[in-house]
Amino acid sequence: MPDMILEWIGYTASLVILISLLMSSIKKLRWINLFGAILFSFYGFMIASIPTGLMNASIALVDIYFLYKIYSSKEYFKIMHIKQDYEFLNEFIKFYKQDIKKISSFTIDDVKRSEVKMLILRNMNPAGIFIAEKLDNKTLEIVLDYAIPRYRDLKIARHIFKNNREYFKELGYKKFFTESSNPTHIKYLYKTGFVSAKYKGRKGFVKEI
Repeated sequence: MPDMILEWIGYTASLVILISLLMSSIKKLRWINLFGAILFSFYGFMIASIPTGLMNASIALVDIYFLYKIYSSKEYFKIMHIKQDYEFLNEFIKFYKQDIKKISSFTIDDVKRSEVKMLILRNMNPAGIFIAEKLDNKTLEIVLDYAIPRYRDLKIARHIFKNNREYFKELGYKKFFTESSNPTHIKYLYKTGFVSAKYKGRKGFVKEI
């Protein structure tokens, strides 16, 4: 293989590993790091650098091991319905205020008027919040659906929209409505089953419960 191609493989592998370290999601970090380690291992063996090849092959095996643990482990989810005590919820929102601003104009003042207020625990760690208010007798408007960066793998969304469906039905609601102009958030909405729609003259996204 030409030396120039090998050199570019080495540069690409280094870049991929660097990108992996920028990931806030552990799952994404492991997958990208795995690809970079395999590429770097191949590069090491091709230039006859056995230590480089073996070291990165070992890193790839470590990534595979932890990915197996991530996918095979059973996680615990708990939804805490907030009724009166807003102190922890308010502090949570304040702490993640700048990140929340990227997807919503939601503020702490919106909390009390919202009918549904949830704090989602994942393995007993505060992982996200879900806040919605009554739009009409059959529709809940989601004003904030937020997961902290390390837990953005759709598992929280599945727990809310699928496992917790009966809760919303018992309240009498049949659909969700929300608005968004953030491309990343819109992509998330499509993945969780929302469709583009107009509702009462407002352009947004709708999901049947």
